[in-house]
Amino acid sequence: MRVHVVSDVHGNTRDLARAGDGADALICLGDLVLFLDYADHSRGIFPDLFGVENADRIVALRTARRFEEARAFGRQLWAGLDREAAITSAVRKQYAEMFAAFPAPTYATYGNVDIPALWPEYARPGTTVLDAERIELDGRVFGFVGGGLRTPMRTPFEISDEEYAAKVEALGEVDVLCSHIPPDVPELTYDVVPRRFERGSRALLEAIRRTRPRYALFGHVHQPLAQRMRIGATECVNVGHFAATGRPWALEW
Repeated sequence: MRVHVVSDVHGNTRDLARAGDGADALICLGDLVLFLDYADHSRGIFPDLFGVENADRIVALRTARRFEEARAFGRQLWAGLDREAAITSAVRKQYAEMFAAFPAPTYATYGNVDIPALWPEYARPGTTVLDAERIELDGRVFGFVGGGLRTPMRTPFEISDEEYAAKVEALGEVDVLCSHIPPDVPELTYDVVPRRFERGSRALLEAIRRTRPRYALFGHVHQPLAQRMRIGATECVNVGHFAATGRPWALEW
């Protein structure tokens, strides 16, 4: 059995269409939407609406962790516009392209920048959306936890620590623990390019220590200090950043 795993697709439809080649199934751990590419400020919903110069400025503010100034600047740009309608329209266009690129079968969960309410409109036969749910593939149990935890960035699908922990708890014991965000371990949550810690989940870490899955797979941190490490019996692997690499991670047994 061979399964390919991707995360943080962020608009890379071309490589997504090939991500399942040679595999029996594809797993996607979220963040399909590209709102703003921090490596190329000309790409994404934000520069399409407001231009590259404004994208440059908001990236600079966020990178400097000046979140209040970034929000104030954003409010100025959005003044007089229907923010929700503009974003939803742009996300729908991206989703139409990316869900069409998924091979069959694909098993997917949400990232923190995704809009879960829209997924049922675009998930075709052969694509299974999972959140706080399990599947069995050739004798191995995979558990899925979607979304992220609340941060000053206020991305679309951030939930409370309590709600997230309940989803982890609902999975029970699994062979492969699949989530968008990593467990709360400094080496796995630190992004070396913006030089900051992203939010990891304490509930995931506790589940790994308690239930000892074979693998914990995740993305979210685009340039992690450590791409993989062991926690007890569990191999923890960051399977992103697919938008930049275009290469899936392969699991065989």
